[in-house]
Amino acid sequence: MDLNAPFHGLRARVDAAAGDVVALCRIYEPRLTSAQFFSHTTAAMLWDLPLPASSSANLHVSARPPAREPRTRGVTGHRLDVPIEQLTLRHGLPVPTPAETWAQLGSLHRVDQLVAVGDAILTRRLAEHTDLLEAALRLARRGVSDLREALPLLRAGAESPRETVVRLILMRAGLPEPELNRDLHDEDGSFIARLDLAYPDYRVAVEYDGRQHADLAQFRRDADRWPAIAARGWLLVRVVDHHLLDPARCVVDPVARALRSRGWRP
Repeated sequence: MDLNAPFHGLRARVDAAAGDVVALCRIYEPRLTSAQFFSHTTAAMLWDLPLPASSSANLHVSARPPAREPRTRGVTGHRLDVPIEQLTLRHGLPVPTPAETWAQLGSLHRVDQLVAVGDAILTRRLAEHTDLLEAALRLARRGVSDLREALPLLRAGAESPRETVVRLILMRAGLPEPELNRDLHDEDGSFIARLDLAYPDYRVAVEYDGRQHADLAQFRRDADRWPAIAARGWLLVRVVDHHLLDPARCVVDPVARALRSRGWRP
């Protein structure tokens, strides 16, 4: 059996934790003291919260004072005075609550990423907006200004980080705020589609499609929805990944044109 040592003094099969943060945390778990817990991006990954691919490969482990943070290869240590009631278990591993985890990300991520994570927490009902507010203000944290800026932008209902990005692009451009994931039905009440971002007053919908290698059968099912959406009097603006490289021209302009064609005036 091939073994490696992902952490000092701990050996595991070479493939035991490849790409699996839960398995990696379980390997490190015997080194945790009673005052230590997985935190920051590691906790966010354990909660299955959306993070950019560039997030640190190191495990983040925090210690409650006066205990010392760990200092070892493969681990980024922190010392945080987190109240004991803000700690819980996820996959049987000690982590902060989702709200406290979100607040810890303020030291590592900027506003838009904090909004995407906060949206996911609210959508999955892992915490309430008041919980996130209290967590942001609980400690004298690094990144508190970004947390404060993100708080009024958080919305329940977003089902992907890119939906959050598109919503923020539209709002910052001065367009109306869209509803999130509105169900569309026909005259008989039968389900037609779930609209990512919708302006029901104008019957304009915005759909983000981030699939780079779409399954052909799924693509055909999606294509079958488009005439049904149009038959209900809706205009559908589709946004794909490369449109985000030029959001003013490829996202804001087509949505603004669609809204103006339905009577919206800035």
